[in-house]
Amino acid sequence: MSQQKPRNDSNLLRTAASLSGIAIQMGATIYLGNLLGAWLDEKFQKTFLEDTITLLAVFLSIYLVIKKVMSLNKP
Repeated sequence: MSQQKPRNDSNLLRTAASLSGIAIQMGATIYLGNLLGAWLDEKFQKTFLEDTITLLAVFLSIYLVIKKVMSLNKP
């Protein structure tokens, strides 16, 4: 039987908190991008800005999630 290293529960808790923060950040980025797009649609009387800016916010939030996960995986 091999000996297992004791788990570091504080590191596990820190990682879980960081991942939950990522979800909140992703949701907020997409929501604010949608609000900005809707406001710009009304201001400039266009119909494509809300969709475009929301899509850009989705890509930005995915980029931020990948960047954060990569930094969490570093030893």
